[in-house]
Amino acid sequence: MRIAVAVDENAGRIAGHAGQCRHWLVYECRAGQPLPQPQTLELSREQLPHHFRDDGPHPLRGCEMLVVGSAGDGFVRHMASWGAEVVRTGESDPRRALERLIAGDPLPDTRPDVTRLLCKLRDLFSRH
Repeated sequence: MRIAVAVDENAGRIAGHAGQCRHWLVYECRAGQPLPQPQTLELSREQLPHHFRDDGPHPLRGCEMLVVGSAGDGFVRHMASWGAEVVRTGESDPRRALERLIAGDPLPDTRPDVTRLLCKLRDLFSRH
C-alpha cells in the first residue's frame, strides 16, 4: 500500500492544509513488514492540489491513502477521484500515525485549524 503523509518541511510534523502542502513523505507499506523508510517528495507550485488541473501525471497519484493534519472537503473529493482515501489526524508524528493506522488503532482527532473555514468557503466554488 502506498501512503503519503503531508509534512511541515522544517518541523517534520504532519502538516495541516493539505491542498497547499509542498512536502510529503511517501511510504511503500507491505503487509507483515516493518514500516520502511519514506521517500521524500516535494511538489512544485503547479503540482499543489489547490492549483493542479488534472491535466497530466502527478506524484501523489497511485497513493491509496493520504494522511494529513487538515483538509477541506474539496481536497477529500479530489483525492477520492484519484482513488485515495484522506485520513485527517491530530497526531503530529508521521511515523507514529502510520504505525497506529497499520495496527488498526484510532488516530487522535484533528487539531483546530481556522484555515478549514476558508477551505469550506473555497469548496463552495471548487471544481471538485
